[in-house]
Amino acid sequence: MKQLRRSFPFFVAPALISYILVVIIPFMMGIIYSFTDWKGAYVAEWWVGLKNYRIALSGAEFLYSLKLTLLFTISNVILVNILAFTLALLVTRGFKASNLFRTTFFLPNVIGGLILGYIWKFVFDVIFDKMIYNLTFMEFFRYWLQDERKAFWALVIVATWQMAGYMMIIYIAAIQNIPEELLEAADVDGASFLSKLVHIIIPLVAQAFTITIFLTLSNSFKLLDPNISLTNGGPGRRTELLALHIFKTGQEYGRYGLAQAQAIIFFFMIAVVTLAQVYFSKGKEIES
Repeated sequence: MKQLRRSFPFFVAPALISYILVVIIPFMMGIIYSFTDWKGAYVAEWWVGLKNYRIALSGAEFLYSLKLTLLFTISNVILVNILAFTLALLVTRGFKASNLFRTTFFLPNVIGGLILGYIWKFVFDVIFDKMIYNLTFMEFFRYWLQDERKAFWALVIVATWQMAGYMMIIYIAAIQNIPEELLEAADVDGASFLSKLVHIIIPLVAQAFTITIFLTLSNSFKLLDPNISLTNGGPGRRTELLALHIFKTGQEYGRYGLAQAQAIIFFFMIAVVTLAQVYFSKGKEIES
């Protein structure tokens, strides 16, 4: 035990040093740069106070992206968790091809976000618009990436398709940990599947809901790669989520100080929302 305690710092040190160098120090530098007029290659003015924060919070485009990101996050969290939980219930029924279906449903998660966006861009632009529409003349399949409402839901579809498989794995692990005796006793008592779902399965996987909702919240807020490759914020910047807006503010317009202030605001917003979600979800776990 003493030898383990002595060697513990040597095992922890590489990861801790890497975390400090890659995360903590850049984050602290970002806070400092948010109070400057940083242009990327040089700092035009070393101290501008809260100017960048005032510009960010009063900017119409920033506020629109914030509102759009909140709507996207709410939609995505609901759809991802409903789909993932439903898939988990299906593949834990014990049929022969369940392992194949698990792999198939999980596969989109291992595809990079940029590649995923380009794949779905081909689906919406070529398969939907040029093939299916030309055969059926149904307006539903037309202009998915040119109409701002359809483009928003295209983003939701892509993000849901990517995240659902990963969340499904978490739900599968939770469902498989439910004691078989409880389910067998419910079957003996003549309980329907819906009764078992409401009174046994959902209460006993409450911890999994806490984890998956936390992950989908944070991932939805931070979505960037599919947003770039699928719509790039178009049409007319109407699908520009907040992560992409911050990226463009710095990379395209060279206003790195302002972009850093927006990122700090974004960070604290995500922290507050996710911590509140974990707090309330943990309370529900105790109640159940």
